[in-house]
Amino acid sequence: MPKIILMTHQKGGVGKSTLTFNLAQNISNGSKVAVLDFDLQGSLSQLKELVTDFEIIPYVGEIDKISELQYDFIFIDTPPYLSNQLSKLIALADLIIVPTKAGILDLLAIKNTLEIIELANRTADTLIVFNMIKANTTLTLDILIGLKEYNVKIASTHISDLVSYTRSVLLNGVIKHQKAQRQIDHLTEELLLKFI
Repeated sequence: MPKIILMTHQKGGVGKSTLTFNLAQNISNGSKVAVLDFDLQGSLSQLKELVTDFEIIPYVGEIDKISELQYDFIFIDTPPYLSNQLSKLIALADLIIVPTKAGILDLLAIKNTLEIIELANRTADTLIVFNMIKANTTLTLDILIGLKEYNVKIASTHISDLVSYTRSVLLNGVIKHQKAQRQIDHLTEELLLKFI
């Protein structure tokens, strides 16, 4: 049975696809990995021919069949408007990652996503990841305080808004900045610990 990692947030622009790509790339070093692209824009699907270490699949199949796919890890990249199928994906996932920027609007928008997760009784299997964080800002602390009411675990690793990290999707996952690579490595370790 594959480990299924759902990447979701009801707000666009929080870096779900970039984070999905980099985590899949990192985990593919020792595992068979697939990314299912549920986004009709097909951002990740457009990179399908460039990727060599894992598979990107534009997914239009039945949600119930995902767990039958022959991979060690399956990442599911969702668009922000997948509300009608999101509860099924939440029920299927072993781990739910909610990437978010550290902004006031992001905090307001995350409420809808976390309510859907809470309704499915999957809060314990959810991890909020601060993604694309601007350097030297106190806003992250403000958002951390605002998220306490949701009782959801927050990753100790924050992903900075670094150009090398964003460009890595065009370079087959090669991050040419040591800090950016260290952050992805640490976050990968956090995720893998969830499966031990």
